[in-house]
Amino acid sequence: MPHDQRYLAEGPRVGIRHFTYGDGAEFAARARESKELHQPWLFPPDTVDAYTAYASRLIEDPTKAGFLVCAKDDGAIAGFININNIVEGAFQCGALGYGAFAHAAGRGLMREGLDLVVGYAFGPMRLHRLEINVQPGNTASIALARGAGFRLEGLSPKMLHVDGAWRDHERWALTVEMRP
Repeated sequence: MPHDQRYLAEGPRVGIRHFTYGDGAEFAARARESKELHQPWLFPPDTVDAYTAYASRLIEDPTKAGFLVCAKDDGAIAGFININNIVEGAFQCGALGYGAFAHAAGRGLMREGLDLVVGYAFGPMRLHRLEINVQPGNTASIALARGAGFRLEGLSPKMLHVDGAWRDHERWALTVEMRP
């Protein structure tokens, strides 16, 4: 369904825009359709109420920024990319989290969207470094990070609590100087 939203940045096939409260029904439906794709790595909100709580943190908290990756042909939400734990001052860094929705998976839309978000983070947001923390078995997420130019920096044992347990994560990073 088309959305009457202006994009913050556009590529040939996708645009990125901030989350809005009005996206709840579509986002939740896409999350429900994508459970098999996401789990056990990711658990995006799959009800409108859960989406509203999730989106409010991304909209209202200055240490977070949420972006929807939307197909330009019809405006449908293809996925999402969030920058969490934004630290300003001497660090100028944020941690990325992302997920594609099943209808858009494997089509290169998230790669294009990630490139747009990285450009926006290093441009208007004036960040210097972005990090991605990925569970070692999540090959699709690792491929996306690697394909976008992020470098593997190491392994953090028991770093994040996911699906009821503390999980190891690979640390991937990109600085503005590494970007062509």
